[in-house]
This record gives sequence, C-alpha cells and structure tokens, in this order.
Amino acid sequence: MKLPRSNGSRIYLLHLVAVAVGLVLVAVGPWRAGITVIGASFLVAAAARTVVPLDHTGMLRVRGKAFDVLWMGFLGAALVVLAIVVPG
Repeated sequence: MKLPRSNGSRIYLLHLVAVAVGLVLVAVGPWRAGITVIGASFLVAAAARTVVPLDHTGMLRVRGKAFDVLWMGFLGAALVVLAIVVPG
C-alpha cells in the first residue's frame, strides 16, 4: 500500500481512521466518547481544509473550500454538542 502524496490526502486518511475509532467506541459502549472523537475529527478536518493550500488538498477537497469548511465544521460541532447535551 502506498501512502498518499498530498497533505490533504494524509489528513483525510487520518480523519477516516479517527472516524473508525469513534465508531468502534460507539459499538463497544462509551458512545459519548465515540461521538466526541468523530466530531473532533470533523473539526480537525475542517481546520485542515482551511489552512492546506488548494494544490495539496487531495481527497480532503470535495466541493469548494467554503462549503467543505462550513459543512465539516457544522457536522463536527453538532456531534460534539449532541454528545454533551443528550441525556445518558
């Protein structure tokens, strides 16, 4: 397996790993921790999409920069807030 060449693709790969870890946490019990990990991963990916130059975004780029940052930021913030607010 070859590692991705662009920084954005590496960040995307780390994002996928973090989401997988979060899903495992949700499946085995501490669902709040899992949802928080997934939400934090989206927030980090949104921040990375903000600072990584366009020619290095790779798989991190889906649509335009504004859409990607706003959508991933919204999803991340919503998941973290829901993990905090939803009663146990």
